[in-house]
Amino acid sequence: MTPLLSLVIIGLYFGVLLIIAHFTAKNSDENSFFTGNRKSNWLMVSYGMIGAALSAVTFVSIPGDVGEKGFYAAQFFLGNMVGYLFITFVLIPIYYRLKLVSIYTYLENRFGWFSYKTGSFFFLVSQSFGAGLRMLLAIKILQVLFDLDNTHMWWLAIVFLILIFLYTFKAGIKTIVWTDMLQTTFLLLAAVAIIWVIFSKLNLGMGEIVAIGEEKGYWKWFDGDIKSGTYFGKQFVAGILIAMAMMGLDQNMMQKSLTCKNVKEAQKNTFVFSFSVAIAQTLFLFLGMMLFIFADINGIDLPTKMVEGQSVIATDKVLPFLTLNHFGLFASVMFVLGTAAAAFSSVDSALTALTTSFCYDFLGIEKRKNPKRLKTLTHIGFSVIMLLIILGFSNSGSNVFGLIFGLAGYTYSPLLGLFLLGIFTKVKLNDWTVPVASLATPVIAYLLNAYLKKNFDFDIGFLTIFTGALISIILLLIFKFLPSKSQIEKSRD
Repeated sequence: MTPLLSLVIIGLYFGVLLIIAHFTAKNSDENSFFTGNRKSNWLMVSYGMIGAALSAVTFVSIPGDVGEKGFYAAQFFLGNMVGYLFITFVLIPIYYRLKLVSIYTYLENRFGWFSYKTGSFFFLVSQSFGAGLRMLLAIKILQVLFDLDNTHMWWLAIVFLILIFLYTFKAGIKTIVWTDMLQTTFLLLAAVAIIWVIFSKLNLGMGEIVAIGEEKGYWKWFDGDIKSGTYFGKQFVAGILIAMAMMGLDQNMMQKSLTCKNVKEAQKNTFVFSFSVAIAQTLFLFLGMMLFIFADINGIDLPTKMVEGQSVIATDKVLPFLTLNHFGLFASVMFVLGTAAAAFSSVDSALTALTTSFCYDFLGIEKRKNPKRLKTLTHIGFSVIMLLIILGFSNSGSNVFGLIFGLAGYTYSPLLGLFLLGIFTKVKLNDWTVPVASLATPVIAYLLNAYLKKNFDFDIGFLTIFTGALISIILLLIFKFLPSKSQIEKSRD
């Protein structure tokens, strides 16, 4: 697989994205960028959201994770399905009833101005890091394809961010609903194609594959060690809460659902999505098992990295290494297409959602005289922020799947605490204290996690979002008894 062929394939793929952008931009206005004029077909949105949920993390990081943790990620995905049902039957009706463009406007209606700004701020931080890390993984793969060293990584990142800007800046979410469908298709086709190639090379039946997987420790689904970060209870509950937060309280994913014509269609969208994305994620776990079985049978040494002075398998490099070096041209072409789809889907909708949230929540764009200029400048600004995050984490040796969901546990937990209090209680918060409680939450959660791990060898794992949300709720309820802003002002008078 030559760098030139990779470049041609990605160039053709981007050409198709531009054609889609051209047609979707016709008769578009500023409302199209933010809401898609609420005319999207629910089935199309649901299918496209699979690609956005998968991204480069599922495509590369999850298959590589199977070598160490087997199918333990399925525990997390099972929890996700329950979380998606909460979104379908609780959050979607609320968002449609209030006719929200930015979902964080709910917090202003429920608690006040400070709560609203705090919720939006934590989304901006969470989504910027999440999307940046997803794109970093795709960029690292492209770096291998084009045979570039680390000094050229930032050029590659700049080029891709410019390309994404070109096809999203005009029609925004209206374009992304369509491009997501293309990206989902190529991500799934790439996985199926590589699995088919491995099957043909191994010449083994499904039963034999599973038997080898059980023998090698890859075909393990549930972890019963309560101290482990992958313990079933932790993974399942974390899966529920992270799905609620990273989709239901996330402007990126909800913005797509809110382009549906009405609440019923939006609910059908998220309901179908909850099952279809779980099937897709399991497909990538199976791909991971196939990769390691192929390497074991053929005595292939997989790429390694140094972690705390020890050489371990570089899990994020397993799929690209085997595909490009051992699976032939067809699998390599499909891998490049899948990587291109992952690279674009990692960032395009995130940039649109970040732009929407900042424009509505902080700039009040609906009241401005020059909304187009503000929207464009904001879009460019978040592209630059994304670039800085990519470069800042470019030398990280961590598994990207764990890094993304680990960070999400800290950054989304204040949001989750706020929304849970708003939806399930009638309590009124001391609005001005919400930013203080929310900023303190991830710090306390991190210190608690470090303390338990050091003194009791107890790894909270992805359940950080649970402890963080609980800490957030406790702080918000304690701060409720502090003097309100109006009381403080009166005391000064």
